[in-house]
Amino acid sequence: MKSLAKKIWLDGKLLFWQKANVHVLTHALHYGSAVFEGIRFYNTDKGPAIFRLDDHIKRLFYSASVLDMKIPYTKAQIKKAIINTVKSNNLKEGYIRPLVFYGAKSLGLYPKNLPVQVTIIAIPFPKLFAKTTINVKTSSFIRLHPHSTIASAKISGHYVNSILASLEAKKAGYDEALMFDFKGNIAEGSGENFFLVKNNVIKTASLEDILPGITRQSLIKVAVDLGYETDELELTEHDINIADEAFFSGTAAEITPIAKIDNIIINNGKVGGITLQLQEKFYDIVHGLDEKYKEWLTYVK
Repeated sequence: MKSLAKKIWLDGKLLFWQKANVHVLTHALHYGSAVFEGIRFYNTDKGPAIFRLDDHIKRLFYSASVLDMKIPYTKAQIKKAIINTVKSNNLKEGYIRPLVFYGAKSLGLYPKNLPVQVTIIAIPFPKLFAKTTINVKTSSFIRLHPHSTIASAKISGHYVNSILASLEAKKAGYDEALMFDFKGNIAEGSGENFFLVKNNVIKTASLEDILPGITRQSLIKVAVDLGYETDELELTEHDINIADEAFFSGTAAEITPIAKIDNIIINNGKVGGITLQLQEKFYDIVHGLDEKYKEWLTYVK
């Protein structure tokens, strides 16, 4: 397999791509018992800058605690390892994937006494969606019930639900899926948080059964700073029908404008003014062009 990066950090060592392997009995491979983060880094005048690294690491450790994983490194050690992995691959922009997982020892669901392994991958990463706007299909698969899991943790096994929704949307000719919760309210995309705009108010689903996205949180802060009213609430299909604008947010998606949801055309299929303003502000921030948010960036030096 062609390598996407020169080296991968695995259990405390930087290994060449071809040597970064795990055993076929790895518990996470069989049962999805892993947690991860998706982190972007961007080229700036001061070199590569990682966006909200400390917040991502904090959530990684929280997610691990949900599965009773004792990460064998401190937050500071993981932070240093992430920075060193980016450095070792000589990348200016890209995507970082820290992954914590139960390793190999025996089969069986209960992970007691299994080793906890950690890997960090840094690779080049283009835009998730090449188009200016995307078309979205509402999914027949609902988001996991909040009483069947812990939605605030970024657990690998959750993403089978996302894969099913994504496959369905792509097969129907759409770019992405939009999922509802068990009550019939809008939840999120297969891997993104969802926003809509109505009468200059920026609205997004409440956190009851969605992942509390770090990009989502950042955009809410930026929107308030720009003087917009924001609202976290239950959104229904009716809100789609009357929306002035809509977009996805996420580490991979960044801010992705939505032109159509099912047969509903939003803003005549064009990028909305508020969406564009947030998008431009976000790119200024991640490229180190806005001093107000400089604490969100960790420079790779």
